[in-house]
Amino acid sequence: MMHFTYQHFVLFVVLSWGHTCLADNYPQFRGANSNAVSSTPLPVNWSDAEGEQTNIRWKKPLEGEGWSQPIVWDGRVYMTTAVPSNPAKKNSTRPESNRGGYGRDRKDLVNVQYQYQVVCLDAATGKQIWKKTVKEGKPPLPRHSTNTYATETPVTDGKRIYAYFGMNGVYCLDLKGNVLWQKDLGVYKMRAGWGTSSSPVLFEDRLFIQVDNQEQSFLVALDTKTGKEIWKVSRDEKSQYSSPMIWKNSLRNELIVGGTVYRAYDPATGKLLWTLDMNKGRSSATPVAVGDRLIIGNELRNRGGDDDGGGRLYSVKPGGTGDITPPGDGRQGEFVEWRMDGSGIQMASPTWFDGNLYFFERRRGIIRCVDIETGRLEYQSRVPGARAFWASPWTDGKHLFALDSNGNTHVLAAGDELKVVAVNKLEQQAWGTPAIADGSIFIRTVNNLYCIAAGR
Repeated sequence: MMHFTYQHFVLFVVLSWGHTCLADNYPQFRGANSNAVSSTPLPVNWSDAEGEQTNIRWKKPLEGEGWSQPIVWDGRVYMTTAVPSNPAKKNSTRPESNRGGYGRDRKDLVNVQYQYQVVCLDAATGKQIWKKTVKEGKPPLPRHSTNTYATETPVTDGKRIYAYFGMNGVYCLDLKGNVLWQKDLGVYKMRAGWGTSSSPVLFEDRLFIQVDNQEQSFLVALDTKTGKEIWKVSRDEKSQYSSPMIWKNSLRNELIVGGTVYRAYDPATGKLLWTLDMNKGRSSATPVAVGDRLIIGNELRNRGGDDDGGGRLYSVKPGGTGDITPPGDGRQGEFVEWRMDGSGIQMASPTWFDGNLYFFERRRGIIRCVDIETGRLEYQSRVPGARAFWASPWTDGKHLFALDSNGNTHVLAAGDELKVVAVNKLEQQAWGTPAIADGSIFIRTVNNLYCIAAGR
């Protein structure tokens, strides 16, 4: 298997981001290239076996609920939250029961008044710079007790902040917190009342939002300056939860959107470029691209529902047109490099590190390591002490970081077998994906936002 040095890894990251210096910024879900990599080394330790903490620059108490990832731009942290007027009491030890509305009966949730807020913090100190309520009212639809009404990650182009609150609409703010425009995309039923989670993505002055639901699924491109619709395409999908991403390959730019069928669109026009049948399943994880290799996959479902199937992982080559699904249920095709079954991809999006792909299960604390060149399983193991992984992993080219649902970050070394370097405990429920910027890690737990930086 081909392995890359840390220097090669950093060079790839910098070149893939182009001439704009984004090493200090983290503008959207899983970063500028949707792959959760840092060109700057990150701290490995921030707690020890006795519970002593180090390298924690600051801790900021949070209001309300939200599993959205923070984003970072020019020394400021932006995040979304939904603040209920009557927070639920802590009356259970179940993981989903905590303050801010988690654990409520789903029917009760729609009767709660919420303030949907965008918050701006100073990245160096955690001090609040401004807070803006963009909407106030009762939710338009229920959500799962483990979901929130601020699960979608905002995105910025350095000029404006774009905050999408699912069926509560999308809001564009300037960097001072003033609302410039807002857009109502409609209210549609979601599967089993679970709510929404797909985050928007930006590219060339266009904001792309995937609105898959049980009634009228679609993908829309909005003008970033005005919020006006540029194009909109219908999608033959039911409720999906993954976020779209832009694949900048050597041939063209493609807007990649998950589902029971993966699809690539032309970002400029919305024209469908290619499709790949995933054999049903459910799409919650966002794909990852490494140069001219696109890795897509969805979750295996086997519960007697109409989405039974899936669980496949594909490596896709650029240039595809039409249906690129290998004929005869094959594992390779003209634009498909390899297929793997049972990859273990679930809620957490994959990342790559030193020639391997990594997938984490949300319930059993299982990690799977897959060779990116061949799709071969290198190892499958339970991460010691880990309960579940909902947050997506990240890397700095030297280590792989994975945050479990109990707030423990497991730091892993490269290699074809599991090697745990450190386990850092914050002892708070954490399901949201962290942000990484300028050598710092921003971890959102149910009660706080932590900034972790070496030497603090």
